[in-house]
Amino acid sequence: MNELSSIPATARCWVAVASAEHVRRGRAEGFMQVCHGKGGPLKRVKPGDRVAYYSPTETFGGKDRLQAFTAAGIVQDAPPYQADMGNGFVPFRRDVWWFGLDEAPIAPLLQGLDFTRGKTSWGYVLRLGLFEVTADDMRLIVEAMEPRAPSRRRRAEAAVEPFALPTMAAA
Repeated sequence: MNELSSIPATARCWVAVASAEHVRRGRAEGFMQVCHGKGGPLKRVKPGDRVAYYSPTETFGGKDRLQAFTAAGIVQDAPPYQADMGNGFVPFRRDVWWFGLDEAPIAPLLQGLDFTRGKTSWGYVLRLGLFEVTADDMRLIVEAMEPRAPSRRRRAEAAVEPFALPTMAAA
């Protein structure tokens, strides 16, 4: 059990929704941003709360379906702030300490998550952009995201040499 799946009674748990490309940028820079940069939803999220991102697609507005959880972390002890992204877009953000977890498809979890179990229109709640979930749901999401084996990306980041078969001497 890691720090993310060990959830204090005072912490709330959230699922945020964004394309995987946007989530990856937030992971790289240590922040979360929801609902097209609106500040109101981020005021509900408090330091110590747990957050997991669900990404319906790889790219914003794309048809490239992903339907996976793409990040999970702990909200840091700092208030929401605005960041100038250029062209007049100044979204609100919150700092998050992201865990080094793998992406995990939602399909195998649908009957286990309280917010999707038994629902034919399980994606409807995701349209909210940010919604609270149970601690049990957060634990299930994090467990599904736990690295099972080194991914190609992780091997590349660690500069591990690819496996090579020994050569056979010609007879």
